[in-house]
Amino acid sequence: MAASVHFTVFDTGIGPCALAWSEAGVVAVQLPESAAAETGKQLQHRVPHARPASDTPAEVTGAITAIQSLLSGAATDLSGIRLDMSAVPDFHRRAYDVARRIPPGSTLSYGELAERIGQPGAARAVGQAMGRNPFPIIVPCHRVLAAGGRPGGFSAPGGLDTKRRMLEIEGYVLPGRRAAAGRAQSGPAAHRFDFHPPAALRHLRGVDAKLAALIERVGPFALELRPRSELFPVLARSIVYQQLHGKAAATIFARLSALFPDAPEGFGPHHILSAKDGPLRGAGLSRNKLRALRDLAEKTASGLLPTLEECRNLDNETLIERITQVRGIGRWTVEMLLMFGLGRGDVLPVDDFGVRKGFAVAFGKRAMPTPKQLRDYGTRWAPYRSVASWYLWRAADGAPPMRGKAKAKAKAKARTSPRRVTSSRARPARRAPARRPKR
Repeated sequence: MAASVHFTVFDTGIGPCALAWSEAGVVAVQLPESAAAETGKQLQHRVPHARPASDTPAEVTGAITAIQSLLSGAATDLSGIRLDMSAVPDFHRRAYDVARRIPPGSTLSYGELAERIGQPGAARAVGQAMGRNPFPIIVPCHRVLAAGGRPGGFSAPGGLDTKRRMLEIEGYVLPGRRAAAGRAQSGPAAHRFDFHPPAALRHLRGVDAKLAALIERVGPFALELRPRSELFPVLARSIVYQQLHGKAAATIFARLSALFPDAPEGFGPHHILSAKDGPLRGAGLSRNKLRALRDLAEKTASGLLPTLEECRNLDNETLIERITQVRGIGRWTVEMLLMFGLGRGDVLPVDDFGVRKGFAVAFGKRAMPTPKQLRDYGTRWAPYRSVASWYLWRAADGAPPMRGKAKAKAKAKARTSPRRVTSSRARPARRAPARRPKR
């Protein structure tokens, strides 16, 4: 009689994965299919006696959390997760044991792994073992490459694209992609979203029919992250650009940068602290912006502000609280950093004019919502409010109006969506428009 095996599906940075387990440990891991339901079906196809779990043991919950952490860019060690290898051949087991010792961001070739298990010349057999690996991610077969750093085969869903993506999340770029990736790919999880965009779109479509219609009109989610290696230049640029037209701000920022020819990669806090007021003011900085820029430089140099790498480990509200201590930097500036610099998925900048205008356009309102109204309504979009915000910006930019089938589909979905029922007594009476006095 087969041992009792259960499974669960969970979301990760590369999409919905599934994990099956027995009392002896993890039996199988399934990489993402097109949707969560398909991922679960594929795992059941591989492990026919696995049944959906009603609850998840603490040990399995810990394994899932560790996998999610790794696929969000943290250098998480999965080697302590217990595996049920009762059905795994001895050679494969030895290959998997060595593969589990490859740290995130590193790789071995099939030949090197064969040598480490005492079987030089068995590179082909190692490749076959990796191709039949029942525990991808936990046994990191994506870190085992062909000779010359070539990706080799990968039988998981998505094929080599999935393998490349998992490696790049860990900070390793395959040789053929390094030139294109450049500096933006350096370091673990550099400049990547902390969420899975397809999962975000499924959620938003499911909870809000009108937002679903906007998504249909705009098309794929295409927020572009802005690669940065340090926090100071991001905030310095924000201070210079505040309350200025983009062209004027760019001119001032260029003049400011030109004051420091020894810093072709961008000036730092020590440049601002050592410069005289005259040249800085001459570049176009107002007195308030000069004070703000010096305050930023002082707080950065003294270590009061977190580094960009430390920012990745702090929650949104903590980051907002710490960075807004700088003179002249408000909540909105940090929210833009969270969205465009750190790829955070659950940011709703309720004070942003474009987001509020986009809401009025997309939801057919005569007036823009107040920040509180937008915040209250947007709770249904969590934990993907950044994605909703991006679509509202597109609406404010003039997203094409609904026509024909798209409009009829949106109306039908809105009619079938659950609505909050309010009594007629609770609704404020509509006032007649005031008449202008005759002259």
